[in-house]
Amino acid sequence: MAGAMGHRLAELIAEYEVPGAALAYLHGGELHEFAAGVLNVDTGVPVTPDSLFQIGSVTKVWTATMLVQLAEQGALTLDTRVAELLPEFQVADADVTKAVTVRHLLAHTSGIDGDLFLDTGRGDDCVEKYVQACADLAQNHPLGATQSYCNSGFVVAGRILEKLAGRRWDDVLRERIVEPLGLTHTWTLPEDVLRFRAAMGHLDGEPAPAWGLMRAMGPAGLICARPADVVAFARAHLEGDLLKDPQAMWEPQVDIPNPHTLGRHWGIGWILDEWDGRRIISHGGNTIGQHAMLWAVPGTGTIVCVTANGGHSGAFTRALATELFAELDGLTVPPALAPPATPVEVDAARYAGVYERAGARITVSDGDGGIQLRMEATGALAALQEPQEFPLVPVDETTFVGRLPGDPAWISAVFYELADGSPYVHLGARATPKTS
Repeated sequence: MAGAMGHRLAELIAEYEVPGAALAYLHGGELHEFAAGVLNVDTGVPVTPDSLFQIGSVTKVWTATMLVQLAEQGALTLDTRVAELLPEFQVADADVTKAVTVRHLLAHTSGIDGDLFLDTGRGDDCVEKYVQACADLAQNHPLGATQSYCNSGFVVAGRILEKLAGRRWDDVLRERIVEPLGLTHTWTLPEDVLRFRAAMGHLDGEPAPAWGLMRAMGPAGLICARPADVVAFARAHLEGDLLKDPQAMWEPQVDIPNPHTLGRHWGIGWILDEWDGRRIISHGGNTIGQHAMLWAVPGTGTIVCVTANGGHSGAFTRALATELFAELDGLTVPPALAPPATPVEVDAARYAGVYERAGARITVSDGDGGIQLRMEATGALAALQEPQEFPLVPVDETTFVGRLPGDPAWISAVFYELADGSPYVHLGARATPKTS
């Protein structure tokens, strides 16, 4: 596989219309690196194994790791209330302001509406200003009631690190992880990234209108790195080089209501799943036209990181993982959920309505042509994404799949209720409440 992967990577990016990709994997103690395609279709600069890609929300595992380091050192516990560490912290719900803990933030169970993409400037106080702006954030769901992906919570987590260290999150990251591990191709600020070959994201085959997200989102998703550095980070987790008890981060904290997208449970930072009886820890990331995936198999020591800069990137990384893990560890990657061979009859009218949270509006309609789902981005990222609409196909009474025209990847949606009967749809790792 190692000898053929360079050729196979080029074939896969062509199949999935990905401009460029880089791959690193650790197997049997040996690191293998590959690259294919271009960093930017306008410049034609080739991708190399050392090229830096935006790893997006894989950053969250790094932020979570630093907080667990502080917990091991006695500076806090995972059940310390955020308000004790950040007295200025505030969200719209006064009770949540008082009760939310570090654990809630790192397991995406805070219920704080999580997709506030707010530009608070390029200054070193950008994360501090972002946390101040959280005062208006409403609850997406009651504290601890379910799992919903929360970027905002990880920016707050990053501010805790800044407050306790008296330094920028970027500096804390370097001091606690990057420099101890000797990672030479891991950076957070554009002025550092531009010293290297750096990928440009692509939307609809063209360079994206913006290179990166606003700086305040750093703790939630602004690391740029080569795949080999990301593999080294995960290896340090498996081998105990960053934490005394890294397995504490692999303990399930909450079931994911829609287990068909990323995995079955969320741990502390890590997404948790099981393939053929083997524990899998992973995380993915998406920015503006860039995508990254990191998987690790603690039982075998195999680690894979792949990065891409556009195209059908999610389907691409799944296809690559399916082939690679079968070859390396004999593991079957669960296929994406797809329509059943035998159509299922479901009364879908009960799910019709509008579901809304910060940054997104989902409209489900039921007509003669069947059930339709429309997704609209709202807020700061609305200009970067056109509304998307596609039919839903029932898999069972609560689970549906659909896909965008021309996209090979199926998207799963699970309709469910909280303990109090409140209706939600779980889509894209997020719980969105029905509002009308």
